[in-house]
Order: sequence, then C-alpha cells, then structure tokens
Amino acid sequence: QLQLVESGGGLVQPGGSLRLSCAASGFTLEYHAVAWFRQAPGKERERVSCSNTDGSANDADSVKGRFTISRDNAKNLVYLQMNNLRPEDTGNYFCASYGSNWCPNQIGLYEYDYWGQGTQVTVSS
Repeated sequence: QLQLVESGGGLVQPGGSLRLSCAASGFTLEYHAVAWFRQAPGKERERVSCSNTDGSANDADSVKGRFTISRDNAKNLVYLQMNNLRPEDTGNYFCASYGSNWCPNQIGLYEYDYWGQGTQVTVSS
C-alpha cells in the first residue's frame, strides 16, 4: 500500500522546537519532490516548505530562517525541523509527494500524488 505517515507533532511553548517526520511506504521518497503543508482551523491549507530531490528547498516567507526541510534517503524519511515556533504556526501539518524531481509552483492540492493523515502542532503558552 502506497502511503505517507507523519509523526512528531505536539504541544510546544512559543520559541520552542519540534521535528516532524514523513515516512513513506510502498515507494521511495528519494525520487519525488516532497512538501510540507499546514492547515489552521478555518484557513486554507498552505505549503510551508518543499524539498527537491537534490536536497534544495523552497520555503514560504513565513517560515524562512526558522523551518528546515531535509531528507534521509536511507530511511526513506523527510523531516521538517521547526525552530522558534510561534502561535501562528499552530495547525495540522501534512506531507505530500509529487511525481517529479522538482517542487511544483502554484498547482492544485489534488495534483500531489500522495498525502499523509497529518500531525497536529500546537504552539501555546
């Protein structure tokens, strides 16, 4: 079965850190662009970071300098390291794969191949 599974979410105070993991089964992430999205209650799902297969990344302005996406191809994992978290970072975080070496620009969510079920991140004191 082809699927993605996220983990690592939780409750953290402002200024804290979390590392999210995206694990794939049934296919190899090394050959796919992989993105992290988040969705806050009442808001649209937004892409926060995306990793090209060469390891380069595209980050949203709101997370630049605080979030880092990375890969561990040996473990078939993609991570999202989140530092200096803010209350506005709260949301359900999803990973998604795209069938290309390069992260897509301005495409519909439905054009991503596989999605995980999400992991909740809450930033609150």
